Amino acid sequence: MSGTAISSIKNLGPASEAAFLRAGVPDAETLREIGADEGYRRLLQSGQRPHFISYYVLHMALQGRPWNDCRGAEKAALRRAFDALVVATKDPSAEGLPRALAMALDFYGIRA
Repeated sequence: MSGTAISSIKNLGPASEAAFLRAGVPDAETLREIGADEGYRRLLQSGQRPHFISYYVLHMALQGRPWNDCRGAEKAALRRAFDALVVATKDPSAEGLPRALAMALDFYGIRA
């Protein structure tokens, strides 16, 4: 039995749901359990390109708030957290490439 669709969370639509499924997050319950930062980390590891707006929209969605409710000091704090998450998720041996891309390049022997 599968859980509730991720797209049932306000502000997260079919494209977000598909991205989370590719990242191994199967349902809304799992996303709520792991939280916004871990969910976004999994997106990045699956090859999703980092985008600050999608990061803070995810935070707002999991709090049940409108996506554009993020402002001021809260938005600045989320920007710092986003930047740190993006840096932490990159594989330092991959010349700044997302981990999933570096692994794919290595698999096909494209990177030294």
